[in-house]
Amino acid sequence: MSSVLYDVPGPKARRISLIASIAGAVLILGLLAWIIMILAQQGIFEGRRWQIFTRADVWRLLGNGLGATLSAAALAAVIAFPLGLALCLLRIADSPIIRIPVRVVLEFLRGMPVVLMMLFVLLGFGTSPFIAVVTGLVLYNAAVFAEIIRAGIQSLPKGQREAGLAIGLTSYRSRMLIELPQAIRRMMPSLVAQMVVLLKDTSLGYIVAYGELLRAVQVMADFLGNQFLFPVFFVAAAMYIAINILVSRLAVWIERRGSKKAAGGTAKAEPAAVEAGAP
Repeated sequence: MSSVLYDVPGPKARRISLIASIAGAVLILGLLAWIIMILAQQGIFEGRRWQIFTRADVWRLLGNGLGATLSAAALAAVIAFPLGLALCLLRIADSPIIRIPVRVVLEFLRGMPVVLMMLFVLLGFGTSPFIAVVTGLVLYNAAVFAEIIRAGIQSLPKGQREAGLAIGLTSYRSRMLIELPQAIRRMMPSLVAQMVVLLKDTSLGYIVAYGELLRAVQVMADFLGNQFLFPVFFVAAAMYIAINILVSRLAVWIERRGSKKAAGGTAKAEPAAVEAGAP
């Protein structure tokens, strides 16, 4: 028995796959147990090291750092996505006078390290650390968003654009009404992944003295002592992971909602076409 793409594994192949899965699980559990044992030998799990989280000032400092991280990431995302969309449309413009300079700018922005952009804005223009962090994130991520959306548009069949032009749409309206919605839906996983990268890149604000979460952790470690470094970093890492999971779940919800709307719109259009006598 076989499918279109591959042969269905037989009893022997399934048995080998099961043995390999069990061996891999045992190996991972053994590695985790070894890591926990090493940490326990260093006294990481001693109760006194975790008692700092009973203090209100510790949570207040972590909350301030988390708020600064989310503020910079949210503002940068709100500005970077529409800017990246505009750069994408200019990047694929029909006129080479527009397309080539925009391509050079995008390649430059993608090749520049984010931290250098932050430092250039901070030192060159004398802005606040918050403005420097947001500007650096916007410039870099707008270029990446533009390339992601461009890849989504170019992955569409050429018939999509040809059909739009055939029914009288201009090149711009064909991009906006036909190609762009499909490209964004198709590239949603990549866009979400870049959103997560944007959120994590806020930690570079530590270099420009921005009080984000990582800087708050470092301040607490310097004030409380190195024996509390691991617990504080562990809690901060848990915060980063929780936020990234929420962002991913939100993107999945948006993608499913968009798919349901598209399916519902198609289903509602069919009876109207039948009543009008359309084939």
